[in-house]
Amino acid sequence: MSIRCRQLAIVLAVALTSGGLGGCGTINGYLAAGASDYIPHWLGGMPADAPPRPGTAKYDEYMKEREQKRLEPAPAKDAAASQPSSGLDAVH
Repeated sequence: MSIRCRQLAIVLAVALTSGGLGGCGTINGYLAAGASDYIPHWLGGMPADAPPRPGTAKYDEYMKEREQKRLEPAPAKDAAASQPSSGLDAVH
């Protein structure tokens, strides 16, 4: 194998490797946005109590519900103080 053929083979191998790795990065960027919805939590997916993604109908409902909770008056502090203690108070 002459020097030119060897250099061409090395350049081709490096170009294919870098192109393949670059392609994996862009493909994973698009797949990761939707694939995590279908992966169970125990396998590293979204937890069950995670809010819905923006742009969906469930997200709009979630935001309306959240706004309603925000506008509700806070419970009185006396009501929280009058509840019986469980015996697990903090040690001071």
